[in-house]
Amino acid sequence: MKPTTPKPMTAEMERAYEACCKCLDANRLKTLLHALTDIHSPTGATRAASEFMVQHLNQMGLPSKYMGMNDISGNVLGELKGAGTGATLLLYAPIDTHLEGDDSDLPWAGPTQEVDMRPEAKLVDDWVYGLGSSNPKAMVATLTEVANAVVDSGIEFKGNLNIAFADGGMPVNVPSRDNAGMSNGIEHLLNRGLAPDFCIIMKPWIWVYHEEPGMGWFKITVHGTLGYAGVPRGTPGFRSSIVPAAELITNLEAWLQEYTQRNTSGVVRPDGWISALRSGWPDRPAFPSAATEIFFDVRINPRTSPAEVKAQFAEFMRSFCMEHPDTQVDWEMYGSVPGGTTDPDNWIVQSARRGWERVEEKAYSDPDLLGGQTDGAAIRRLGIPTARLGWPWPAENSPERVAEGLGGMGATYVPDLMPCARKILYALVDTLMRDRQEVVAPEV
Repeated sequence: MKPTTPKPMTAEMERAYEACCKCLDANRLKTLLHALTDIHSPTGATRAASEFMVQHLNQMGLPSKYMGMNDISGNVLGELKGAGTGATLLLYAPIDTHLEGDDSDLPWAGPTQEVDMRPEAKLVDDWVYGLGSSNPKAMVATLTEVANAVVDSGIEFKGNLNIAFADGGMPVNVPSRDNAGMSNGIEHLLNRGLAPDFCIIMKPWIWVYHEEPGMGWFKITVHGTLGYAGVPRGTPGFRSSIVPAAELITNLEAWLQEYTQRNTSGVVRPDGWISALRSGWPDRPAFPSAATEIFFDVRINPRTSPAEVKAQFAEFMRSFCMEHPDTQVDWEMYGSVPGGTTDPDNWIVQSARRGWERVEEKAYSDPDLLGGQTDGAAIRRLGIPTARLGWPWPAENSPERVAEGLGGMGATYVPDLMPCARKILYALVDTLMRDRQEVVAPEV
């Protein structure tokens, strides 16, 4: 990785940055995070949480409005206008949670509903627990605290500060709620007047990322015949769908790992995982199913199109079918989102790295490879240079028991967020206290 491009701030900018940092308030952030976590906001039903944030932003002095998408969901858009000679920078995070927070999550999210999976907040010292308290609500609260520090400091920008929180940030699709998910909220905002020069998206992990993967969703159907438990194996005319599916799963798991190695480049490692199986009737176990369905998600490198990924998987399936001619299968790609990338030399990426180096007090180095998909990919695809900043995740040494796996999604140690807030503040001052022509490259 090339060294970060140096660009010293002026004495005025240095004073402004220090003034903003002094206005950061960890207790205020914690109070907001606790209140927001206590408002349930599953994908496709974020109205209450979004309206709460609109009210909060307006009360702290940052003019904001609610952008409804339907009766139960909508987004947040705020703007702090500058002198009019600078660029516009967007601070962004999604606001929807990955689980429903009720019995429908069980047993698929784990055997019990731990404190981090419940849609109500719990405060333990500097820890905030509850569904989505870390991802996404810690991001919403931290970006809000950054903006609050700017307002409280009284500094004036040349450019405009936008802040936005949207539904649909989770990699899901909810048919019962207008097919919410897959970045539908941020696309709604960007198609309705939100037009920044740059964006900073906050997401877990401590590095600065200039690109993120997309994702491809696949469904494989293994065909057999309807069977009966009283029929001996080998009876003509009866063929299991479940047993061949088990062999296909083993082969698919091996292929997914080969796919990751073959398609890793830049800072993106596009992993893939088998996520769901469906076959037969639990209340009719005497009748083996004529079809078994396998579902998986594979991440897509920004330098690889969904069509190319589809072609790679088609080659795997052709090979499998040649080796197993008696297995009848068909498949489809039923969801796809391309990855997105920003030139790592772009102003906002370099500014974010300068902020990282300022706070970490060391030179920036190669980040851990990334497989997580976010709205940042969609923002980049629409031509907005974007940097992703974050904090150490998951939080360690929790005093409360949390769920295994993604338990970190609902457990936040607030002091971990503050260095990230200072890094983002640096990029704000570095970008919005300069003339626009200094930071925005002219179009060719």
